[in-house]
Amino acid sequence: MLAGFKAVTAAEITQSQVELWDKEWFLITAGDLKQHNMMTASWGGMGYLWNKPVVFIFVRPSRHTYQFTEKNDYFTLSSYSEQYRSQLKLCGSRSGRDLDKTRETGFTPCASPSGSVYFKEAKLLIECRKIYFQDINNHHFLLPEIEKNYADRQYHRMYIGEITEILVKE
Repeated sequence: MLAGFKAVTAAEITQSQVELWDKEWFLITAGDLKQHNMMTASWGGMGYLWNKPVVFIFVRPSRHTYQFTEKNDYFTLSSYSEQYRSQLKLCGSRSGRDLDKTRETGFTPCASPSGSVYFKEAKLLIECRKIYFQDINNHHFLLPEIEKNYADRQYHRMYIGEITEILVKE
């Protein structure tokens, strides 16, 4: 277990999911300590599906993190206090193809039991094993205004991940 953190269950996360995603944002990280990338995400959620606690995330194929998410069986989500807002903005506006986001943010990477990457600066860490994916199909949009989110017509891939571990800062 990561020093300074304690394990909890999904049911013990009492903070609003809408607040966590929309207001605080998450970092989605995929890869291992040798090679990984992370991106800021404000679209996603957590719930219960197929008798498992799960998260669902959305990654566009054009994002550098996409190749890491595709190649690896696990990914992590991490949430941070407001003091890290500028680092989260950097991870959402710059590509890991152009710079080393870990070095630029100053975040301290460490390996989870599965070998995926956590950052010690986070206040909440969620490790997930990919169990499903589906490409967003614009022909299934029931509200026309949804298409406005895709002016470039680069539709997300949705991943559903079974939650394997949740750690909160003590």
